Amino acid sequence: MLRIRLARTGARKKVSYRVVVIDRERARDGRFVEIVGHYNPRKHPPELLLKRERIEYWMKQGAQPSETVQSFLKKAPAPQG
Repeated sequence: MLRIRLARTGARKKVSYRVVVIDRERARDGRFVEIVGHYNPRKHPPELLLKRERIEYWMKQGAQPSETVQSFLKKAPAPQG
């Protein structure tokens, strides 16, 4: 089963995250299927970029978002256009 969750990147005390599609059984920073966004909490305001069409595609394929990613989907502004 696939999950959409955060994978930590960056140096110690300079953290940033990728939003990835990954198998539920893999380690947090293990091999992923696709990067569908990123989150940088160190910027003011925190930077959040989500590829909504790819996230929707993976959710249709059965991927479940983590609680954190689910809250990001609710908070992030809808794309213009």
